Amino acid sequence: MTRVSIEVPGPARLELESLIRSDGRFEVVGEHRDADVILADVGNLRSLRIRFGNDPAVVVLTDRVTRREIQTALRSGANAVLHRHSSFREIAAALEAAAAGLTALGPAEIDALLPPAPPDSHEDFAEPLTPREIEVLMLLADGKGNKEIANRLKVSEHTVKFHVSSILGKLGAASRTEAVTEAIRRGLVTV
Repeated sequence: MTRVSIEVPGPARLELESLIRSDGRFEVVGEHRDADVILADVGNLRSLRIRFGNDPAVVVLTDRVTRREIQTALRSGANAVLHRHSSFREIAAALEAAAAGLTALGPAEIDALLPPAPPDSHEDFAEPLTPREIEVLMLLADGKGNKEIANRLKVSEHTVKFHVSSILGKLGAASRTEAVTEAIRRGLVTV
């Protein structure tokens, strides 16, 4: 059974204490020195670490789920960081993880730590297709070969090859089929 001491101010303390007491995996203890884990407000973290060092483990609850807040809490010795409004299930999992010596973060906290996803380079940075390239692409989607496209557009096959190469580059495609598939996905052509 994991022994938990609660260092959360106000009515939230009573609610958390009630939830933790009702769960058979935990025992609420009044003394920090008797605890396996302290459940604390992030504002109390520094004083807890000054008084108790790294033992017992500390799960902190915070109002702000920002990269800076989470990194500061982890660097200050928190074993787990959760938003104050996390579900009891998440809090219980964090208490167990911290007691086992693990670091735990909720989904929102992980999202806050991850760098933003890079934009899809094919859509955001690609040069737009010219009207002639769109014509060539529509003929590619119809299954036409270079010779047929050249005859239809009254240009040389060399010019068609140039346009196809440009289309492949702009759409980030390795083949004609991939280019047509990408064009359909983007709504450039319909089949």
